[in-house]
Amino acid sequence: MSNDRVESAERIVPVFEPQWPAPSNVQAAITLVAPDATEFGAYNLAQHVGDDPVRVSANRAQLARQLDVPHWQWLEQVHGVEVLRADVGTSLQPVPQADACTTQYAKLACAVLTADCLPVLLCNQQGTQVAAVHAGWRGLAAGLLEKACKRFAAADTLMAYLGPAIGASAFEVGPEVKVAFESAMGRIAGQCFVANPLRPTHYFADLYALARLQLAGLGVASVSGGNDCTYTDARFYSYRRQPITGRFASVIWLTD
Repeated sequence: MSNDRVESAERIVPVFEPQWPAPSNVQAAITLVAPDATEFGAYNLAQHVGDDPVRVSANRAQLARQLDVPHWQWLEQVHGVEVLRADVGTSLQPVPQADACTTQYAKLACAVLTADCLPVLLCNQQGTQVAAVHAGWRGLAAGLLEKACKRFAAADTLMAYLGPAIGASAFEVGPEVKVAFESAMGRIAGQCFVANPLRPTHYFADLYALARLQLAGLGVASVSGGNDCTYTDARFYSYRRQPITGRFASVIWLTD
């Protein structure tokens, strides 16, 4: 094998494709960690964590080449409820502040970055629109997922994929998190919290269960994924496992 081929192989960003019953023209990918000598791993996709920005830009460009998607919507995520409607023009600088983006344009990737927060990928069964959502607990409690779903047409039938997030056995939270969800969703949200017997008033929160409850309330019957824990699975970045760390991308787009 030539040196050129070796170097090309080393530049491949590791990804896996979500398994869900999306239409054939809806494509998705989630990147994986590739360890190296830095705290951020070889293929960190986030510009805000202290990694070399030139290196991050190169990783993003390589991912775009791999997936054959020319236009990308990256976000400056702020744990809010803003949902950006993306087109080719909005993918330019400056990067907009939002925690979800949606598009009806082909060959435009909607991407969110996470390292314990819940990435949610959405599409309609008609295969005409997609969305990517960065559902940290604050955004989830504040109605971000509902707002993203409501960006689709009223007649659309939606499906969702829950990407890798911190699992229920690892996500310990204070009482304010439980209160926030119960205030937003009612007492039913309490079933997604388990008291920590070793720390009074602290709970283990199930982000996947909370998202499924919200999606069910919005009429989204097709929900896939939700089986990975970023904290315990070394294939993914985890801020709780290692505070100085990179971010992986969950990406969705429409083909021609």
